[in-house]
Amino acid sequence: MIDAGSTGSRLHVYRFRQCAADDPVQLKDEALFVQTIPGLSAYTPDLAGQSLDPLLQQALQAIPKNLRRKTPMAVRATAGLRLLGHEQSEKVLDAVYDHIHARYPFPIIGGRESGVTIMDGKDEGVYVWITVNFLLGHLKSKGAPTAAVFDLGGASTQIVFEPDRIDPKAMVEGDHQYTLTYDNHDYVLYQHSYLGYGLMEARKRMHQRILELADQVKPDLHVSHPCLPRNLEFSFPKNAPSPEATFIGQGLHDACTNIVKDILNKNAVCLAPPCSFDGIHQPLIAEAFAQGPIYIFSYFYDRTVPLGLPASFKLPELGRLTERVCMGEYFEQLPDGDLRDEMLDRPEWCLDLSFIYGLLSHGYEIPDDREIRMAKKIDGVETGWCLGAAIALLDEAGLEQDA
Repeated sequence: MIDAGSTGSRLHVYRFRQCAADDPVQLKDEALFVQTIPGLSAYTPDLAGQSLDPLLQQALQAIPKNLRRKTPMAVRATAGLRLLGHEQSEKVLDAVYDHIHARYPFPIIGGRESGVTIMDGKDEGVYVWITVNFLLGHLKSKGAPTAAVFDLGGASTQIVFEPDRIDPKAMVEGDHQYTLTYDNHDYVLYQHSYLGYGLMEARKRMHQRILELADQVKPDLHVSHPCLPRNLEFSFPKNAPSPEATFIGQGLHDACTNIVKDILNKNAVCLAPPCSFDGIHQPLIAEAFAQGPIYIFSYFYDRTVPLGLPASFKLPELGRLTERVCMGEYFEQLPDGDLRDEMLDRPEWCLDLSFIYGLLSHGYEIPDDREIRMAKKIDGVETGWCLGAAIALLDEAGLEQDA
């Protein structure tokens, strides 16, 4: 399974055991996980397919020669290609399919039409939910609370959970309601994918909003920025020949959180209450998901764990860490020189943490007293949507005939 994300491409090779079509799928292991940057959206169509060669060459080494033509594969692009627009993204995917089909032995299930595609945002979130609950063993225990999942990519963020109760007060009808059938059991899920609210897109939104607010007061090339470290000078757009402005960092956690609330559009018209942000219906976590565990992934993990946030925490802990980073206290007390250098080389740590905190607390409205868990892997397997998508692919491939 190739995850063609907005910031990079990642290849997963899984080994399953399934002797008959009606047998439950058993995961033996994740035989290979490799990645490369940047993502497909950074390439012209003629180079997009070639960008996957380093990944596919390693797949050839990992999969025995006699099994290569029996090992199905698929390419699923996510929000990065969605943002390119239909015409350009289709050209990229056509080129990727042609390149893989001509050079590699792995059968692409569904051909170009369904084997090399842009994944719907709702499927992305649901596949993450399948992955996590499959690895945690929650799908084996019928009636047991399942885990809620919150994913943060570069261009989009997803939420999926199974409400504790399903009634009109918990969830109204609409695209956000997703019925998943797995192992002869129906799971009625709430899901939504917010395109444009991934971490990289949020950075752009926040910088742009601060410029707009400054111009409303007094147009100036030097603009105070609450979400950058104190006294830091930062040109925006970054590395442009003629920057629009130079941001002067203030390191103000509360003021930065207000910018996050602003871009989350919490005041948008809510046509189907209750709503989370941007006018999107969402059952309240405090009321509709009171029992199961909460898991967060991807950039939620990548931007907090290096700073010492534990794998299990509550939002006030994240808020305190964010404030320390924004005010500069974290840098002053940091004994790890390599981490200090990395943080100074990436001045948007304060902004990133403020967005993550604001998204979880004010956007999704996770209560302060709820435990939140992070995991890069569960039982040695990478979390994310790929395993869930691979399990779904097994049904299409009919692998039991080759067992």
